[in-house]
Amino acid sequence: MSGICITIKESKLKKHLLLLLVFFSLAVGNAFSQTVYITKTGKKYHVRTCGYLSRSSIAVSLSDAIAAGYTPCSVCDPPIKVTDGNSQKRSASQAVAPRRAVAVQCSAKTQSGARCKRMTKSPNGLCWQHGGD
Repeated sequence: MSGICITIKESKLKKHLLLLLVFFSLAVGNAFSQTVYITKTGKKYHVRTCGYLSRSSIAVSLSDAIAAGYTPCSVCDPPIKVTDGNSQKRSASQAVAPRRAVAVQCSAKTQSGARCKRMTKSPNGLCWQHGGD
């Protein structure tokens, strides 16, 4: 009977150690990830205190935001590189001028064969109806 009791205690100990290991690995991963905020419809990522964040702000890691194609907000100046805990800010010489997208006419053809008359700022040159971004 004592042999069964010891193996049960050992298996519980193993489960507790495994849970502890998982907890610490998640804690270390979160300590080194930098949190930025995005919105449902925006293309920029922000710091928590940015005035351009609406109520729909979503917390994501900086590396996830960059991988998803988000770019840094030019107003709140969020970190631009994933570092080992230190935020990398832009220096004055690296400051990015605000980019203004130029609207162009959609390059798609309508069903009648005429060129679409909608304007777009999409990089692929198509309006929302023809698959623009």
